[in-house]
Amino acid sequence: MRVPLHAVLEGHQYLREAISTLTDEQVAAPSLLPGWTRGHVLAHLTDNARAFARVSAHALRGELVDAYDGGQAERDAIIEGLAGDSAEEHRARLARHSAALEAVWSQAAESDWDRPVRFRNGDLAGIVRMRWREVWIHLVDLDVGVGPERWSAEFSGHAIEFLLPRLPEGFVLRETDGDRTWSTGAAEISGRAHDLAAWLAGRTPQRTPDGPLPELGPWPPHPEPIPAQRRTG
Repeated sequence: MRVPLHAVLEGHQYLREAISTLTDEQVAAPSLLPGWTRGHVLAHLTDNARAFARVSAHALRGELVDAYDGGQAERDAIIEGLAGDSAEEHRARLARHSAALEAVWSQAAESDWDRPVRFRNGDLAGIVRMRWREVWIHLVDLDVGVGPERWSAEFSGHAIEFLLPRLPEGFVLRETDGDRTWSTGAAEISGRAHDLAAWLAGRTPQRTPDGPLPELGPWPPHPEPIPAQRRTG
């Protein structure tokens, strides 16, 4: 899959527009993620941009660093520390760090996307794809009028491929708004691509997919993308 850099930049712009009118009270209100306010989600998206810019800049120099020197505890502390800021502070910080991340990526040549990174033992292209998922999935969590139906066919397919390890064996996913299928099995689950992706991501789909919906496994820690198959016949 090509590096979806343009799609991530579009997501950044969409995110900035979606939160442009949020008030302080709305930022402090609950998000769709249990236990997190909108401020927590915004803090996470902002610091994720900062951390990915750090990882990416080092990768372009041939260096491997952790996204957070202090690991998960540092990440969580940063989110908690920033969550209570005002709406304007969140907007300004998100814009600044998103722009800094884009500036780092603008320095990458085609051959740089294969550079290794320590984060999830992946490569620089993988960092771009992770940011793509962070932006569009958490846009839904912000509960600002953006649902999975806004996910493009390209993003929905990517999200399904990323999350497919959550699906138990014996099931096949089939999109009804295209000709892609994922995995193989006797039990078919069908729906529009963005609905299938939302269900796999643990978010509420616009329309519940048809078929037996099993309990999903854990979020994949180090997934290998599984290419979609074209239906024949």
